[in-house]
Amino acid sequence: MTVKLSSSNLSKLPTEVAGPKYDRATLKAGIVHFGVGNFHRSHQAVYLDDLFNSGIGHDWALVGAGVFEGEKIGRAKLEEQDWLTTVVEQDSGHMSARVTGAMIDFLMPGDAAGIIERLADPAIKIVSLTITEGGYFIDPASGVFNPTHPDIVADAQPGATPKTVFGIILAGLVRRRDEGTVPFTVMSCDNIPHNGHVTSDGVIGLARLIDEDLANWVSEHVAFPNGMVDRITPATTDRERGILAKDFGLEDNWPVFCEPFRQWVLEDHFTNGRPPLERVGVQFVKDVAPYELMKIRILNGGHATIAYPAGLMDIHFVHEAMQEPLVSGFLAKLEREEIIPTVPPVPDTVLEDYYQLIESRFSNPKIGDTVRRLCLDGSNRQPKFIIPTIADRLKAGKSGAGLALESALWCRYCFGTTDSGAVIEPNDPSWDRLQATAKAAKDAPAAWLAMEDIYGDVGRATVFVEAFAHALNVLWANGTRATLTRYLAGKL
Repeated sequence: MTVKLSSSNLSKLPTEVAGPKYDRATLKAGIVHFGVGNFHRSHQAVYLDDLFNSGIGHDWALVGAGVFEGEKIGRAKLEEQDWLTTVVEQDSGHMSARVTGAMIDFLMPGDAAGIIERLADPAIKIVSLTITEGGYFIDPASGVFNPTHPDIVADAQPGATPKTVFGIILAGLVRRRDEGTVPFTVMSCDNIPHNGHVTSDGVIGLARLIDEDLANWVSEHVAFPNGMVDRITPATTDRERGILAKDFGLEDNWPVFCEPFRQWVLEDHFTNGRPPLERVGVQFVKDVAPYELMKIRILNGGHATIAYPAGLMDIHFVHEAMQEPLVSGFLAKLEREEIIPTVPPVPDTVLEDYYQLIESRFSNPKIGDTVRRLCLDGSNRQPKFIIPTIADRLKAGKSGAGLALESALWCRYCFGTTDSGAVIEPNDPSWDRLQATAKAAKDAPAAWLAMEDIYGDVGRATVFVEAFAHALNVLWANGTRATLTRYLAGKL
């Protein structure tokens, strides 16, 4: 017998499932969040749920928002269960489930007028974002906001109804300026370097297309704190729904499964107050950059390192990839020899200890994180998580055989077949372009690095071009397994 998740059933939750310790009817909205996906619900929403459970911060509840038609599906699933989410934490020796209730509403995705109206409400003091690496209109090669993107240009037209996140946020800020209301803080919770600066570049960049005075006002009056977020959270499938029903007796349309570990490091820079999240484990610091760089290079760069060889070897789950000595060995050698040496010191952190924690987290057999998820969207992720490390190695005059091999493995993956000949289904917004370029690169490796918007100066560095070409040629001649064997033996 299972219990269907809803507000009316909170008193009937199975004994193994923890529920909110607060009366959700007393919560008041303080945050509008764009991008209500799994990561947000396993991370920011859990911290807020912890805060509310401690008896404080009840005027900081979440209201969901979105701009894409596809987000209506998730909204409908959550609406059916009164915006509640079951979060299941698990590793090899631990599994627990809790119902979180920090979200109290979810505005209809794409309803610009309705969302702007909510953003104008003085009770809303923070607008937060998890819109993925690809949602910020960043030019991959330069790493800066692209004001010529058609969607941004459209939002800048006089009288336009905004369709982008930045357009809607800006319209909300304009309303507050015009009505004499203190502006809200804009807080990115996405996994990109300097996410606060990137977000401000987007909002202010759009404002500049409309009115220079508006851009200056946003720059002077709106806070965009930088933050580092971390929690491995795979996509939800019927597998996860089935485990929740079978092991815990709870039916949830859209549960979240994640690892026990979580981290949030945040600059204490807010326009109009913030919840006291330091009470529930958020680290507030003056400068997030050291933590951010460590995480992006060692963890996200590590994900990219294991993703493509595992994908080419037909390995399905991430923990299975870590059980393959060639993949885990590639990760360890590349991290210690080429990635970690580019990471400056981090306060109160030993980088080797951090790497060993990452290795352990990747090996968690209970998460069910897929190799395909790690391979997703390389055209947006590689310029953020790998290529800057290559650039730093080149500047320092250091070798980069392992990083060249990582790039070659990504190229080989984008060819569209595994080593066994299995077809790799499209796995990137730019898949057609990547596949065509990867096919050209089979005979002319430099074609891959000529993607100027992705590789920039790195793609023109002779030493890297040569190392990449060699790695790709070896991959095509010998396959992934033999190539990794050669690399680990120091014979690539």
